[in-house]
Amino acid sequence: MSLLLKDRVYTMESPTAKRGVYPLHGYKLGLYRMPIKLEDPLEIKSIFDGLKKTFILDMYADRIFVTYNWFEENMPDHDAKGYEKADLSVTVEIVTGEVVDLIYQIFPIEKFGDKEWIKDYRKKADYYAKMIIDSVLRNTILSDKLIEYYVKTEKLEQDDAILKLEQLTPFAKIIPDAKPKPKLEVEVQATGPVVAATLDGPKQGPIDVEYKTRMIQTNPFVVPSNKNVIKTWGRAGSDNKNMGVWGEFVSVDYDICIADGACIDACPVSVYEWFDTPGNVASEKKPLMAREPDCIFCLACEGVCPPQAIKIFQRKS
Repeated sequence: MSLLLKDRVYTMESPTAKRGVYPLHGYKLGLYRMPIKLEDPLEIKSIFDGLKKTFILDMYADRIFVTYNWFEENMPDHDAKGYEKADLSVTVEIVTGEVVDLIYQIFPIEKFGDKEWIKDYRKKADYYAKMIIDSVLRNTILSDKLIEYYVKTEKLEQDDAILKLEQLTPFAKIIPDAKPKPKLEVEVQATGPVVAATLDGPKQGPIDVEYKTRMIQTNPFVVPSNKNVIKTWGRAGSDNKNMGVWGEFVSVDYDICIADGACIDACPVSVYEWFDTPGNVASEKKPLMAREPDCIFCLACEGVCPPQAIKIFQRKS
């Protein structure tokens, strides 16, 4: 499918191919593995909700089945003698988990009845399968995950990562609103503030430890020195006035942070480095968690921060 063919794990033809693991599959089976994690039920549901107006969808446990239907006619005149119409389909299966497997199958034409008059059935089914997969990868949250993966592992700039994804998915249909907000986030928004108020001065500590549910997640920041991606919440605009909370595990509310520097001195593994933030309401520079993945969760920085702007979260294994 498009350029993802080079990442094929295997293909096979067998009515019992890998039965028990992919039990619904037979005949031609192609498995494509994406090096991204998709385990959060809300993220899985967002893919389903984002595609349901464009394709026929089913969801069972950790899998989403995406089907595209089309029809063929043996002649253009519906009223002519011998006119026949065939309703055809092809299905792509999204298997979630530590990695994402995309599987597509092409059944023999006999599955749809005695339709030997249909021309180029397998070629068309193959194209539509590629279109489904490219559309899924280009339009859903999987696109964000792939872009983040390219930025982190291949050290690409954000624009280059986006271009690479577009080149890998040339058959993608553009699907508006294919990244709906998870339902749980909508419910949280109804019970508490999600947009940080505009500040004219430093915010009072301590950091709100529930910020991930009370603030909108905003554009990530790519560390220039090592290309690590830092997630942000409540970041307003492109200037530094209201910066919100940065870091998923090593989290600092930069609108509270006064640049005391105690966290930099206390960290035994040098997670932080200075970062200029002219115009911020609290201070003109910040301790950037440039090496967030190196954190050993000793809590030293959290304990020494004067305004209590830091919260360290234990990373889930």
